[in-house]
Amino acid sequence: MISLLDNKLPGEVLEGVAKRMVARRKSLGLTQAQLAEKSGVSLASIKRFERIHQISLASLVNIAFALRCEQDFDALFARQEYASIDDVIRESRSRKG
Repeated sequence: MISLLDNKLPGEVLEGVAKRMVARRKSLGLTQAQLAEKSGVSLASIKRFERIHQISLASLVNIAFALRCEQDFDALFARQEYASIDDVIRESRSRKG
Protein backbone atom coordinates (compact mmCIF):
# COMPACT_ATOMS: atom_id res chain seq x y z
CA MET A 1 0.00 0.00 0.00
CA ILE A 2 1.33 3.43 -0.94
CA SER A 3 0.89 6.22 1.55
CA LEU A 4 1.44 9.94 1.33
CA LEU A 5 4.63 9.40 3.31
CA ASP A 6 6.07 7.54 0.30
CA ASN A 7 5.81 10.66 -1.87
CA LYS A 8 8.83 12.91 -2.05
CA LEU A 9 8.62 16.58 -1.21
CA PRO A 10 9.89 19.17 -3.72
CA GLY A 11 13.03 19.80 -1.67
CA GLU A 12 13.81 16.09 -1.65
CA VAL A 13 13.47 15.91 -5.44
CA LEU A 14 15.80 18.90 -5.84
CA GLU A 15 18.30 17.36 -3.45
CA GLY A 16 18.23 14.09 -5.36
CA VAL A 17 18.80 15.83 -8.70
CA ALA A 18 21.69 17.81 -7.24
CA LYS A 19 23.28 14.69 -5.74
CA ARG A 20 23.00 12.83 -9.04
CA MET A 21 24.51 15.79 -10.87
CA VAL A 22 27.47 15.86 -8.46
CA ALA A 23 27.97 12.11 -8.87
CA ARG A 24 27.89 12.45 -12.66
CA ARG A 25 30.28 15.41 -12.59
CA LYS A 26 32.73 13.48 -10.43
CA SER A 27 32.43 10.30 -12.49
CA LEU A 28 33.49 12.34 -15.53
CA GLY A 29 36.40 13.75 -13.54
CA LEU A 30 35.17 17.34 -13.74
CA THR A 31 35.68 20.01 -11.11
CA GLN A 32 32.97 22.56 -10.45
CA ALA A 33 35.02 25.12 -12.37
CA GLN A 34 35.42 22.81 -15.35
CA LEU A 35 31.69 22.09 -15.41
CA ALA A 36 30.98 25.82 -15.24
CA GLU A 37 33.21 26.45 -18.24
CA LYS A 38 31.86 23.50 -20.21
CA SER A 39 28.20 24.32 -19.51
CA GLY A 40 28.31 28.11 -19.65
CA VAL A 41 26.74 28.22 -16.19
CA SER A 42 28.47 30.40 -13.62
CA LEU A 43 30.61 28.71 -11.01
CA ALA A 44 28.53 30.43 -8.33
CA SER A 45 25.34 28.84 -9.74
CA ILE A 46 26.89 25.38 -9.76
CA LYS A 47 28.12 25.80 -6.19
CA ARG A 48 24.69 27.05 -5.09
CA PHE A 49 22.98 24.08 -6.75
CA GLU A 50 25.30 21.60 -5.10
CA ARG A 51 25.00 23.29 -1.71
CA ILE A 52 21.36 24.43 -1.45
CA HIS A 53 19.81 22.80 -4.55
CA GLN A 54 18.66 26.02 -6.23
CA ILE A 55 19.17 26.59 -9.97
CA SER A 56 17.26 27.91 -12.95
CA LEU A 57 15.79 25.44 -15.39
CA ALA A 58 17.87 26.90 -18.23
CA SER A 59 21.07 26.40 -16.22
CA LEU A 60 20.07 22.87 -15.29
CA VAL A 61 19.49 22.02 -18.96
CA ASN A 62 22.87 23.50 -19.89
CA ILE A 63 24.52 21.38 -17.20
CA ALA A 64 22.69 18.28 -18.44
CA PHE A 65 24.04 18.88 -21.95
CA ALA A 66 27.56 19.36 -20.61
CA LEU A 67 27.27 16.08 -18.68
CA ARG A 68 25.71 14.30 -21.69
CA CYS A 69 22.44 13.71 -19.82
CA GLU A 70 20.13 15.88 -21.91
CA GLN A 71 17.94 12.90 -22.83
CA ASP A 72 16.97 12.56 -19.17
CA PHE A 73 14.60 15.48 -19.72
CA ASP A 74 12.61 13.49 -22.30
CA ALA A 75 10.80 11.66 -19.50
CA LEU A 76 9.81 14.84 -17.65
CA PHE A 77 6.02 15.22 -17.77
CA ALA A 78 5.80 12.32 -20.23
CA ARG A 79 3.99 9.86 -17.98
CA GLN A 80 0.38 9.40 -18.99
CA GLU A 81 -2.17 9.25 -16.19
CA TYR A 82 -5.26 7.10 -16.75
CA ALA A 83 -8.54 7.41 -14.90
CA SER A 84 -9.75 3.93 -15.80
CA ILE A 85 -8.86 0.76 -17.66
CA ASP A 86 -11.09 2.01 -20.48
CA ASP A 87 -8.72 4.95 -20.96
CA VAL A 88 -5.79 2.54 -21.23
CA ILE A 89 -7.62 0.41 -23.82
CA ARG A 90 -8.60 3.50 -25.87
CA GLU A 91 -5.03 4.77 -25.82
CA SER A 92 -3.68 1.38 -26.85
CA ARG A 93 -6.14 1.10 -29.74
CA SER A 94 -5.41 4.62 -30.98
CA ARG A 95 -1.67 3.82 -31.11
CA LYS A 96 -2.28 0.68 -33.16
CA GLY A 97 -4.68 2.25 -35.64
